[in-house]
Amino acid sequence: MSKSLYLKLNQISEVHDKDVYLKDIGTLFCDDESVLNRCKALKVKKIQSDQDHRYIGSVLDVISLISQMDPGIQVEHVGESDYIIDYKAKKKPAKVWAWCKTVFVAVICFCGAAFAIMTFNNDASVTDVFQEIYRLSLGQEAGDFTVLELSYSVGLGLGVILFFNHFCKWKLNTDPTPLEVEMRLYEDNISKTLIQNDGRKESGVDVS
Repeated sequence: MSKSLYLKLNQISEVHDKDVYLKDIGTLFCDDESVLNRCKALKVKKIQSDQDHRYIGSVLDVISLISQMDPGIQVEHVGESDYIIDYKAKKKPAKVWAWCKTVFVAVICFCGAAFAIMTFNNDASVTDVFQEIYRLSLGQEAGDFTVLELSYSVGLGLGVILFFNHFCKWKLNTDPTPLEVEMRLYEDNISKTLIQNDGRKESGVDVS
């Protein structure tokens, strides 16, 4: 009797063990619990190298392994046609180094954003605009620092928080932040490039 197995492979899966099983790279569903457990425990790859590396695989290879294990299983694939195994060897957590990298990136981002804002203000002559607005509104020349600069500075900070929709552990709503969207797009582009490059190298057509 044919048994249906629904298989959804992840586009990329990070693993830390050299023995990679089907449950590590995808989600499975089957009415027969014994079939489901056997498929989850099916080894799809044995990593030989100790170096961190990304391995490309095809769903056809997975279906072939399942058929060899039990020809009576009918696989219904609903996920990615190609998948990536991102192997990272187990390492001791280096919290100090992680915090150093975080602080370094934060300082770079802060300085870069500050430089961009200052450059924009100079190019747009924001100071001259504020002085002119102050003179037209109150009929007198503005001093070195007015309520306009204060409002602009506070509004700029609030605008950044509202735009990025994230401050510390709090979010204004459930929508993903612009940074999260860009990171997901970056990850998707990296995965697609790795898969396409692997296919081109196998066919002898490659830009590298």
